[in-house]
Amino acid sequence: MLVMHGIRNCDSVRKARKLLDDAGVEYSLHDYKKDGADLEALRAACAQFGWEAVVNKRGTTWRKLDDATKSEVKDEASALDLMMRETSVIKRPLVTGGKQMLLGFDATVWSETLEKGEL
Repeated sequence: MLVMHGIRNCDSVRKARKLLDDAGVEYSLHDYKKDGADLEALRAACAQFGWEAVVNKRGTTWRKLDDATKSEVKDEASALDLMMRETSVIKRPLVTGGKQMLLGFDATVWSETLEKGEL
């Protein structure tokens, strides 16, 4: 079964949920604020996309971090440590459990993935 990892109130997660709901796709929501981050899902995402893509450096959470904390993120291990502590710094949504893993919401990519039956 598909698992959407993210934060329930995040705009990108809301858009992704609506797209999946409208398409009749079953999934469960793993809410970082309620359930914490899933280390194995983050490791898989880092393996597929690279840790630099999984850490959302354009978001407000990253920008609010002090320079010392930012400079400590140098590799996958340090990025995973930060993401486990500061779940809001994870790029959202992350979809696992299907034929293809998705990171971030792009309506065109998601729609095409659904049409091809690759999700």
